Amino acid sequence: MYRALASKCLINILISCCMALPLLTVARADVPRATAAMVGDETAIPYGWVDFCGRQPQECEQGALPATDLTLTAATWSLLKKVNKRVNQSIEPVSNLDHWGTIMDHWDYPADGKGDCKIFALEKRRLLIENGIPRQALLMTIVRDHQDMGHAILTVKTNMGDLILDNLSDEIVSWNATGYRFVKRQSQEDPNIWVSIRSEEHTSELQSPMYLVC
Repeated sequence: MYRALASKCLINILISCCMALPLLTVARADVPRATAAMVGDETAIPYGWVDFCGRQPQECEQGALPATDLTLTAATWSLLKKVNKRVNQSIEPVSNLDHWGTIMDHWDYPADGKGDCKIFALEKRRLLIENGIPRQALLMTIVRDHQDMGHAILTVKTNMGDLILDNLSDEIVSWNATGYRFVKRQSQEDPNIWVSIRSEEHTSELQSPMYLVC
């Protein structure tokens, strides 16, 4: 009787593992190999975020939360790809100067369907939060792009590394596969605290104001 019971338990365990396997297999087969970026000390908050908070206080008047990474499954990976592509295709790219008549960074949601990199990243962050992705895993991030210009992207902290959602590409890649020079991003615990990002190429905060020309 005990042998029969043990065999039954083993079969049930194997069935459960097989049922879970498609979720892991689908996610891992499609997700790029990624690592976690090393962050440094607290640094200056971008002017655009401070201005955004003045107009959208509900986005910033939030208490600190424990750092949480997104667990990637077939469902969450599909959601990331869907949101990234949908936002990239739905917003008309327009520069900050042409859109707002100023080079001072204006961060906002795409109320008129137009915007530059900050608007794309903010909208992706909003949609993912609305779909149940933890806020602590979605970090507004400032980089230097391939032309050494300021650029904003969204970092997604996952259990499989840091992934990047970028308005310049529908493909989601690891942070260290972008070719960008990472400068700073939001803290996982508190969106109103920004931290520097360490890399082999760039470890110190830029001292001069950086406007995001994207």
